[in-house]
Amino acid sequence: MLILLPPSEGKADAGTGRRLDLTRLCLPELTPAREEVLGALMTLCATGGSDAAADAALAALGLTAGQRGELARNARLDRAATAPAGQVYTGVLYEALGLATLPPGALRTARRTVLVSSGLWGAVRLADRIPPYRCPIGARLPGVGALSAYWRRVLSPVLTAAAGSGPVLDLRSAAYAATWTPPAELAGRTVTVRVLHERRPGERTVVSHFNKATKGRLVRDLLLAGARPRTATALIGALRDLKYPVEEQPVRAGRPRQIDVVVTEL
Repeated sequence: MLILLPPSEGKADAGTGRRLDLTRLCLPELTPAREEVLGALMTLCATGGSDAAADAALAALGLTAGQRGELARNARLDRAATAPAGQVYTGVLYEALGLATLPPGALRTARRTVLVSSGLWGAVRLADRIPPYRCPIGARLPGVGALSAYWRRVLSPVLTAAAGSGPVLDLRSAAYAATWTPPAELAGRTVTVRVLHERRPGERTVVSHFNKATKGRLVRDLLLAGARPRTATALIGALRDLKYPVEEQPVRAGRPRQIDVVVTEL
């Protein structure tokens, strides 16, 4: 099974270990692309104290004036201390996933099966050492252009190969899902998840903040249960066995399977 997660906007304040080494990250086929994107990001953020350059960099990254400190951090990423990606990402989903409290076997499975999408790295494993950074998928970088389009070209063969022959649980947000669409031959064993809040019978709304928390708990529960489904149907069955209220929705041929997880409490 392959589990795809989005990154978090929240990041750890600093790394704790050795400097970044792109050659030690997973999916080595992505190293040239990572080098290109990293170089473009650092160049953009090395403003030299110029207000005009800083404003342009903030705009390109979709950041606010109050986030100007992120530019200085981005400008020295090649010299920054790193930490495992599972510690760098600190948002709601990762808090609910609770990697630090998983038993050893479940943690090993997480490190083997989870890939985190990234506007800077393309995709990383939870154990890959990266520095904290700020580079949303909606950014445009000099010489690279729109990151979503850039990674869509690069990631397609790499993630298709990474999916192997088992099911894919795709929990990415829409912006990151745009960087890789499972090809037709893989779509039937890919499961996407939407979280709905049922306030009262028949009244449901799509949730955002708690969508992330639910997805984090969902992955944690699969890991704790030692689930090893070999098909998309078995994956959906495993979620139902874990008492998640799952409703599968009809989709067009050649599209990933879609399930709604209906929650009554957030």
